[in-house]
Amino acid sequence: MTLLTQEHELARRTAREFAEKYVEPVARKMDRENYYPREVIREAGKLGLLTPTVSPEYGGGGGDLRTAVVVLEELGRVSGGFSLLVEAYGILFADALNNFATKRQKEEVLSKVAAGEKIGAFALSEPCCGSDAAAIQTQAEKRGGEWVINGTKMWITNGLYADYYLVAARTGPREARHRAITLFLLPRSKCIEASPIEVMGVRGTGTAELKLSDCRAGDDDVVGKVNGGWEVLTTTLNIGRTAVAAVAVGVARGAYEEALSWARNRELFGRRLVEFQNTQFELAEMLAAIETARTLTYYSAYLYDTKSPHFVLMTHVAKLQSARIAVDVARRAVQIEGGFGYSKESKAEMFYRDAKILEIGEGTNEVMKYVIYKLIEKGSFH
Repeated sequence: MTLLTQEHELARRTAREFAEKYVEPVARKMDRENYYPREVIREAGKLGLLTPTVSPEYGGGGGDLRTAVVVLEELGRVSGGFSLLVEAYGILFADALNNFATKRQKEEVLSKVAAGEKIGAFALSEPCCGSDAAAIQTQAEKRGGEWVINGTKMWITNGLYADYYLVAARTGPREARHRAITLFLLPRSKCIEASPIEVMGVRGTGTAELKLSDCRAGDDDVVGKVNGGWEVLTTTLNIGRTAVAAVAVGVARGAYEEALSWARNRELFGRRLVEFQNTQFELAEMLAAIETARTLTYYSAYLYDTKSPHFVLMTHVAKLQSARIAVDVARRAVQIEGGFGYSKESKAEMFYRDAKILEIGEGTNEVMKYVIYKLIEKGSFH
């Protein structure tokens, strides 16, 4: 079984060249200054890298999930922040519209977002509830033929600079939980106050808190169906978990390559660090772990692309394992670099901080394990 085709490898080469030409020069600035790389986003839009799974009719790359995976991996290799920015932009926001929006919504919004002319953000998490998405409290009430939306969203990637928001809101009683959630496509306006959130890693991603005060929307701003938002959310988040796994593979690769280069050049007791067996064993374990994460991620994307019923299980497995591996590989990279690895001059240090969010965002490790066991009980393991 071949998990990747020649088309996927072409997408990888394109993404790698783009990452090295455009992303790597701004990666440290993103991290140190919390710099949001608007111009790089526009350049990515020209190549279809921002929205690799969106239809070419709307300016996207027209690829499958494996295409998105190799793109995110290559971006993550030079910047976990930029890769996660693109994942939230291209999968959580744009791919959700690609799969569920009306033709009018796609024509008015998706083409601008795919080109990088306008920024899109996916707004689900709230101060009350991140892991328990069915408990969201943002409320949309029907008044005089309009929906009036009030609430607070947290940890919204791209939220500080977004021109459009895909907002999950409650359109029924809280007791109804997932049966009373609706997605709304809202333009940036005075009713949405975006405030920056300082984060440990993946900096420069415009992470924000959003306060929605009497935001008004019509029925034609609903994405999917009224009270049918749970389908949009679960579909999108399941795809997103494989995409985050790809970000993790990229971050792990970046940290590993930094450690390998350091070990080959660092002298200790008259020998290069890489000549010590302990260092060799560390590097071997790091590479073995990366290849494990990579295979899981590619396989998960393959299952989605081939419409396998086993995809839902595997996307949670891939996300869980790849995130843990990214954190472990980055930790080992810092250790190999020693004192330098602990300094802000070290790229391994940046990758270590970038990696941690991958065990939290879009489903914590604990939630991944919870869902995996539930699927085992349902007989999903094969």
